[in-house]
Amino acid sequence: MSMGTPASAALPPVSALPTRAQVLPQAGSENFTVASRVLGAQRARDLMAIYGYARLVDDVGDEAAGDRLALLDLVSLELRRAFAEPGLGAPEHPLMQELARTVSRCDLPLGPFERLIEANRTDQRVTRYETFAQLLDYCQLSAAPVGELVLGVFGLATPARVALSDRVCAGLQVVEHLQDIAEDYARGRVYMPSEDLQRCGCGERDLAGPERSAALSALIELEAARARVLLASGAPLARTLPPRLRLAVAGFTAGGLRALEQRQRGHVSRAAYIWCVARTAAGWR
Repeated sequence: MSMGTPASAALPPVSALPTRAQVLPQAGSENFTVASRVLGAQRARDLMAIYGYARLVDDVGDEAAGDRLALLDLVSLELRRAFAEPGLGAPEHPLMQELARTVSRCDLPLGPFERLIEANRTDQRVTRYETFAQLLDYCQLSAAPVGELVLGVFGLATPARVALSDRVCAGLQVVEHLQDIAEDYARGRVYMPSEDLQRCGCGERDLAGPERSAALSALIELEAARARVLLASGAPLARTLPPRLRLAVAGFTAGGLRALEQRQRGHVSRAAYIWCVARTAAGWR
């Protein structure tokens, strides 16, 4: 599926996009070192290429000055170049050049990359969600593609695994929305479903903080419970994976569960987190 891109002459220059250094600060290099030790240098490079792409798209959609939709169209053009679409030439942005090598080496599909762009286009048009089902539809654009692409790097993107990954990614995305409630509200976006705000008696002004109202606490409890169900239902993914990747996925899932506990209770011990990782790696719920 191609979502289409205007002619390159009508788009901003590639220099208008955030640079590689802006998208991947020093922390990226540190994470790369850790990932290299666990997964091997080549796979770590491929994962970093996907991460760099996803960060580039998000930075354009969340922070770029000027016409963000035009810049997202430019990223879409660069993406098609990375997939060697005839007549478009090679990608110009360094992150897209790195992505082109990963796409070729791992034979990754175009669709998940396009959906990440579409998620950020949606953010320019949609600032409220009426129901949790609508939020999950958005997660299919904003979060699920990353899990599918990670599985693709390892040649493990079967339909069954992707379905489980989608649940984990949706759960993690809901956790992120819970962590960023005030920040998102400051940007004019409310990801918490409107019907849930009404159900909990929570007004949008409650989302701004800094004090948490009883209504906001009830809202967080409701959405955290839903995120926990998503993470638990996707947890069996870990036991279908090779040991090193299993541990990584278990860590992501357990990290999401830990973040939920911290959001609700303020603190979760390191021992509890490690136990959660171990349970998830074993496929226990």
